[in-house]
Amino acid sequence: MDIDAFSTVNSDRWHRLHVLAHQRRLSGVEADELLRLYQAASSHLSLMRSVAPESALTSSLSATLAQARTRFTGARSNVMEDVAGFFAVSFPAALYRLRWVTLCCAVATCLISSLYAVWIGTNPDVLRALGSPDRLQKYVNEDFINYYSENPAASFAGMVWTNNAWISAQAVALGVTGIYVPYILFSNAMNVGVAAGQFAAVGKMDVFFSYILPHGMLELTAVFVACAAGLGIFWSVVSPGPRRRVQALADEGRSLITVALGLVPVLLVSGLIEAFVTPSPLPVWAKITIGGAALAAFLSYMVVVGGRAFRAGYRGDLGEGDAGYREIAA
Repeated sequence: MDIDAFSTVNSDRWHRLHVLAHQRRLSGVEADELLRLYQAASSHLSLMRSVAPESALTSSLSATLAQARTRFTGARSNVMEDVAGFFAVSFPAALYRLRWVTLCCAVATCLISSLYAVWIGTNPDVLRALGSPDRLQKYVNEDFINYYSENPAASFAGMVWTNNAWISAQAVALGVTGIYVPYILFSNAMNVGVAAGQFAAVGKMDVFFSYILPHGMLELTAVFVACAAGLGIFWSVVSPGPRRRVQALADEGRSLITVALGLVPVLLVSGLIEAFVTPSPLPVWAKITIGGAALAAFLSYMVVVGGRAFRAGYRGDLGEGDAGYREIAA
């Protein structure tokens, strides 16, 4: 089939469908015309996709059909149903798919941080290169600790939340480059290791862990998940399997971008812990217990709820109709 000739013959009807689909009010006659044009255009789209699955023309016609469909079917579901479905099925299924890559990111980060901590904590020359003894004492006894309480807790929680959410979104969106995620992981691991090494050098690792663990367990896990999603998108381009690379990238991008959205409330929880629990006068065991409970809840959500959704066939992607792979009958 000649796509250009086919388009020339039917373009007037497609244009009329586009006009009616975006028209604010329809008469009875126009509504009937819209339905007829929608049915015809659906057949046209299926026929064109059998020849050219992905093209600007099929994408444009698919968008017009989606708009037309809403005129006579209304919204697919209400907002609360969509939100509930996202957190009950889509988000946990995407998390479950990433569980092993997330673990690899965590192990790599811990390994790099430990190496930096040992290197700095046991090497006086490296320690001196970081600053004078007075600067080291000020960092360990004041700067590191005061960071968590120098601003009002509410504003500090908001600042931490937005910063971490932005970093996670970047990890997912820019993961396709194959460079940005390793950069984030290494930079984060290095910063944690450098801080730990300075505390180790003065024999105050207990103080370091008392401030980093309560919020860090959940916060870092969320970052690892975002990095795993970015790597997943990158790998879809490297090894698309039987799919075309563009198709594989589209599939994984839709599936895993849900991670960036779903991590927003997770990072809010870690931000609240960092602002209200980490600098609080609670006993260290209580603060770490709170952080551990938050992490345990998230991991249970990932493995239990996510595993159930994954085994039910969900992958975190949109439905076929929303993704544009098939038209939903009127």
